[in-house]
Amino acid sequence: MKAILMTETGTADVLKYVEVPDPVPMAGEVVIRVRSASVNFADVARRRGDRYPEPTPMPFTPGMVVAGTVAAVGENVAGLEVGTPVFGTVGRYSNGGYAELAVTQQANVIPLPPGIDPDLAAGLPAVGATATLILTEVAGLAEGETVFIPAAAGGVGSFAVQIAKALGAKTIIAGASTPEKREIALNQGAHHAIDYRRPDWPEQVRELTEGKGVDVALEMTGPKHLPTTLAALAPFGRLITYGAVTGLEGHHLDGDALTPLIYDPAPGQSLTGFNLGVWFALRPEVTIGALGKLMGWIAEGTITGPPIQTMPLADAAEAHRLLESGSSTGKLILEP
Repeated sequence: MKAILMTETGTADVLKYVEVPDPVPMAGEVVIRVRSASVNFADVARRRGDRYPEPTPMPFTPGMVVAGTVAAVGENVAGLEVGTPVFGTVGRYSNGGYAELAVTQQANVIPLPPGIDPDLAAGLPAVGATATLILTEVAGLAEGETVFIPAAAGGVGSFAVQIAKALGAKTIIAGASTPEKREIALNQGAHHAIDYRRPDWPEQVRELTEGKGVDVALEMTGPKHLPTTLAALAPFGRLITYGAVTGLEGHHLDGDALTPLIYDPAPGQSLTGFNLGVWFALRPEVTIGALGKLMGWIAEGTITGPPIQTMPLADAAEAHRLLESGSSTGKLILEP
């Protein structure tokens, strides 16, 4: 089969389109013929060699989520016939999706509901579940509250804007870097869209919230941006971090930044880190429930998901360049 393989970390050029042996399922495993492979920033981080919770053993095929059809099953697999449309996470180390065939445990395979496009489904277990869990379980966004969503034209951001609308948020403020991306966020349900790369964006947020700040703010840039995002938060606001696009280096919260948060005036704010893998591992029932809630919203037409950009599997390196540069919109999908 054809697959993307890397033998070292580095720039996108380390991703090679090569021929590799077809996977053979062991007991309890399922081989999926990949129709759509989701490109996530976690793949970029692992390709670059950034700090990551799971090992990245070489040679390595990136890709943690796919949609397609069952190609083969191992012993003790029941209820999944060859040809069944499915989606889910793959690989022992959340890897192997950038390929014509991907192997995974049966527990990670979800039958694809009728009417849901495979390209959309490939984004559900990662970006869709992330947005749903953050807003419903971690932040507990309530009807009538205000929320700031960065990268609102991207995968997680697009879902988050639509989910916040479904939850009845009073004011949804989207952050996006270009006029085109801000227009996408507005079309998806954001009430306002601002350029969050401007240094004064927290002041803009406060102007849009009558000086109060937002009840919930999402952050995915990195630790050096935490003080800036905290400045946009209302009393009793919740800041949820779910990524570090610019890496983990840079300025961190020092004592001067923490003093007003914790001691003076101690406005009851909270800072929570989110990792999807931890939720799948330690709270699987809640995570699957959130995914089911998202699929229900999609089935009833409340949520349509992000714009989808498809590329051939052979162009995986270019897909990484687009995502890493911030020039892509919506969800990037590789199609073998």
